[in-house]
Amino acid sequence: MSGMVGVVSYGLGTVVGFVVIGVLVFWFIQDVTQKKHAVLRNFPVVGRLRYFFEKQGEYFRQYLFMNDREELPFNRSARSWVYRLAKAEGGIIGFGSTNNTNEPGSILFVNAPYPVLDEDRLPTPSLTIGEGYARQPFEAKSIVNISGMSFGAISAPAVRALSHGAALAGCWMDTGEGGLSPYHLEGGCDVIMQIGTAKYGIRDRDGNLSAERAKELAPQVKAFEIKLSQGAKPGKGGVLPAGKVTEEISKIRGIPVHQDSISPNRHRDIANVNELVDKIAYLRDLTGKPVGVKTAIGGWQFINELCDAVNRRGLEYAPDFLAIDGGEGGSGAAPQALMDHMALPIAEALPRVVDALIESGLRQRVRVIASGKLITSARAAWALCVGADFVNTARGFMFSLGCIQALRCHQNSCPTGVTTHDKRLQRGLVVEEKRLRVAQYAAGMNREIDMIAHSCGCRQARELRREHVRVVQSASQSVALNILYPYPEAASKRRAA
Repeated sequence: MSGMVGVVSYGLGTVVGFVVIGVLVFWFIQDVTQKKHAVLRNFPVVGRLRYFFEKQGEYFRQYLFMNDREELPFNRSARSWVYRLAKAEGGIIGFGSTNNTNEPGSILFVNAPYPVLDEDRLPTPSLTIGEGYARQPFEAKSIVNISGMSFGAISAPAVRALSHGAALAGCWMDTGEGGLSPYHLEGGCDVIMQIGTAKYGIRDRDGNLSAERAKELAPQVKAFEIKLSQGAKPGKGGVLPAGKVTEEISKIRGIPVHQDSISPNRHRDIANVNELVDKIAYLRDLTGKPVGVKTAIGGWQFINELCDAVNRRGLEYAPDFLAIDGGEGGSGAAPQALMDHMALPIAEALPRVVDALIESGLRQRVRVIASGKLITSARAAWALCVGADFVNTARGFMFSLGCIQALRCHQNSCPTGVTTHDKRLQRGLVVEEKRLRVAQYAAGMNREIDMIAHSCGCRQARELRREHVRVVQSASQSVALNILYPYPEAASKRRAA
């Protein structure tokens, strides 16, 4: 009996050996005859290792070779910060910080010699968006909120977990340009409906804005957001590959199934600032809801022209909010040339926008939302110091869902189920568990922003000002933000003087 087993094993081993040799011979012939890759042509079979290690290199670097503060777009330290908040494990560390406070651009908060006592602290007040101009203004309770991520770009379980988590945390959720889906509404959270350049979910058969559809959607959302551009790809519309355009997504967006979903690079009916403010006023009057604008900033012409147009036409033409996305944004897939080099980072764009609103006398009329890699409480508190009213983050909440920065968002193969429509991979994202992490991340961010404010001597987070933060310029040298960006005077005050 044992002899027969040995013969069978020997036979199987021989077959496997011939198969391996056959594959190697096939690869050898294929490599030496192909003309595309010089390495494979000169070093057949062995040259394949080069492409294997090149592909796997990003994962080896991420887990084995890079320091906690080195990796991009988010380093391990920042991701761990989010993970701890999402798991309600707190942000306590020991033996000192690994943050290099000598690195230019680092932010340092100005601690008060007499921080605010527990009994003197105040709850951070909510702010109303559209009050006095929209028939149904929106009371926003949370400083930190979920930025636009379309159903299609992210999976149904991800949208569901975000919706339920946002409801628990009391923050809003932006739909992204992919339209309003049942998953956005499932948790009962506050929803902002984004209107992208393709008008997905709010379009007629010809792709134009549908007044009837807008009125149908209005009772289900708190506000509308006209997206001019986003930090990941300013100047180019979104792309959803045909493989992700399922029948369900096709129905929600109002587009053909199994075809690439390509948005225009701008709204065809908005070609200048006058058409923009006309559209804002029209939508607000049509729906009764606050209407805002999302955009990346490349210079000062846009914001200056917008402020001038509002002052010329009247406050009813002003956007109820401006969502300013830094050029470092990027939860969606985009051409590298645009993602790397187009639009200003939030650190430069935000203070300029706030200053323009102050100078034009519109700061009290227009709420400001900051976005662009603001995934930690320190970066969010910096945005409040500059002058933002709220902070939006997409990738912060993606990390709270379990994202591991695998950089496969555009390949439908996300290993954590966040950005894929593969049912097998979606199985890993358990909504009942992840909704709690979404809520805990939002609550933890708001709590730590308050902690920073109290340490600066402020009773609540909305008292933070530019003098409460310093920016490192060179080694051992920092400058107060109110020196870098002095508060401007309103035009009315300058005229009175």
